[in-house]
Amino acid sequence: MDIRVGELRNKEVIALLQEHHKDMLSHSPVESVHALDLNALEAPDITFWSFWINNKLAGVGALKEIDAEHGEIKSMRTSTNHLRQGVAGKLLEHIIKQANIRSYKRLSLETGTMDVFLPAHKLYQLFGFQECEPFGDYKEDPYSMFMTKSIL
Repeated sequence: MDIRVGELRNKEVIALLQEHHKDMLSHSPVESVHALDLNALEAPDITFWSFWINNKLAGVGALKEIDAEHGEIKSMRTSTNHLRQGVAGKLLEHIIKQANIRSYKRLSLETGTMDVFLPAHKLYQLFGFQECEPFGDYKEDPYSMFMTKSIL
């Protein structure tokens, strides 16, 4: 697996992020969708990675710095052609490793609550994430589940 920082303007990455956003909108009302667009993912407090297998996009993920001790996982998505092949776990391992390198004490995320998100819930739980209260600028929302993990 080839892990690349950035690649946000790569057409395959753009297509996967558009698919991600469209999918989120099909399961949640627009005010409950927290997926970031390309410009937001280029912000200086966000590091974006694209993951490639044999030069084919396998997935994407990002890490946003909330503060010096707290990071947030953003834009985790596996491409359709690489589902159920361990890509999401590798993405998550990489992001957790980067959070450790940055000396974050906590890593959090927001995901959906509908059944379609159950595989994501199970993955995050497998990596030690637990449900928590909204963090950062998030508010209680029936379409959002918040999860966190202490690290280091």
